[in-house]
Amino acid sequence: MPAGIRPRTPRTRLRIALATLATLTSATLVTSPAPAAQADTAATAHLTGTLSDGATWIADVPTHWNGTLLLFSHGFGPTVAQDAPSAAVRSELLAEGYAMAGSSYDPHGSMWALNSAEHDQFGTLDAVTAKLGTPRRTLAVGQSMGGLVNAQIARDGAGRVDGALGLCGLVAGGTDLDNYQLDAEYAIARLLLPGQEAGLVRFGSADDAAATAKKLTDAVTTAQATPQGRARIALAAAFLNLPAWAPGQDRPAPSDWVRQEDQQYVWFAQGILSFVEGGRYAVEQSAGGNNSWNRGVDYARLLAGSVHAPQVRALYRTAGLDLDADLASLTRSASITADPAAVRAAQRTSSAGQGLGVPLLDVHAIADNLVPVEQERQFGDRVRRAGDGALLRQAYVERQGHCTFTTAETVAALRALEHRVTTGHWDDAATPGALQKSATALGLDGAAYIPYRPAQLTVGRDRPKYPTHH
Repeated sequence: MPAGIRPRTPRTRLRIALATLATLTSATLVTSPAPAAQADTAATAHLTGTLSDGATWIADVPTHWNGTLLLFSHGFGPTVAQDAPSAAVRSELLAEGYAMAGSSYDPHGSMWALNSAEHDQFGTLDAVTAKLGTPRRTLAVGQSMGGLVNAQIARDGAGRVDGALGLCGLVAGGTDLDNYQLDAEYAIARLLLPGQEAGLVRFGSADDAAATAKKLTDAVTTAQATPQGRARIALAAAFLNLPAWAPGQDRPAPSDWVRQEDQQYVWFAQGILSFVEGGRYAVEQSAGGNNSWNRGVDYARLLAGSVHAPQVRALYRTAGLDLDADLASLTRSASITADPAAVRAAQRTSSAGQGLGVPLLDVHAIADNLVPVEQERQFGDRVRRAGDGALLRQAYVERQGHCTFTTAETVAALRALEHRVTTGHWDDAATPGALQKSATALGLDGAAYIPYRPAQLTVGRDRPKYPTHH
């Protein structure tokens, strides 16, 4: 740098960028009002652009930028660029001076966009910093499927990001997801639709996936009318890692088996199998085939590892059914094989936990119907086996549903991550008590952080190696 030229600070770079945005064909500048109490931080620059693979990106930057850029990875769904988990979180963080950016991922691919997501997020970071200059600090944030992308960024992004915050992340990865969902689908088809064909994998179209979802959901609806059917629904729910606490309901007592099954049924009635089958079709499109299997699975052993096993056994006894016979039937008839190339593709693009390069704080609701909280246990175990447990913290909120965090919970988690990045130590910043205190002090929309340890993910640590499909 020539003598007498002072390095540009993030704020200086922002002012320069804002002054020249009008001449950039790939960006637009808009201003939007904010609450009067935060009027001095209301004006924002809204930037847009397109990456070489066709992915689009957006960024929102407040005039009084604090120098921190949040790189947001969105969840499963249409490939549309997003830069925050919700409008309320975006407004709060812009008011506090944070800049945010995020990409659509490749719009020409599947909604399970893991083939391109991490690459597109790094491309977005490059594009945004080219316009604004290098941020003082960059933090990755990811939600749902984007939580898996975020975990990959936390693994691979040392030197590019300083830390990561995961929200309701699908961190067990695509193959574990498809395997435990397959176990549940198979149990429904085998036990509630005996003698009927129900294609569970290798969907030819989205319509095929929807037809399977309807067939399985109808079977569950019919089964709910009898004690025998309810016992078998509970068995399928155990394999699905489905929480026994539904929206709008009081949390059932630990041994209230009947109410627990009633609330698991609510999740089925609300259409969870449509999401499962639609997601499977998208994963298969992305991976190039079926990456799940059940040939060789011992279903008695699988149930024994589930936190819901006592509930299932109690409901089977009440219904006068032979649980051992049903489990033996499932084990004996399990014949679904995987496509090895699809398994390898999913391992390459849709897995995480092999290590961490930067600090990561994951936050999860304890009764998440779409990404069960048990995924955090699977992921945490993998990170610790990789030797990076000191970089990971996991926190939990007492609430039902997927990604149902309050704005206060999200902001408090971000501040805990910033403490770790700033000081080099977690200290007690990510403990339930500290997070609850921090979130409540914001005076926004409440918080419910609690001490919690998830059960093991019911997918089978000793699941046999995938059999070859011919």
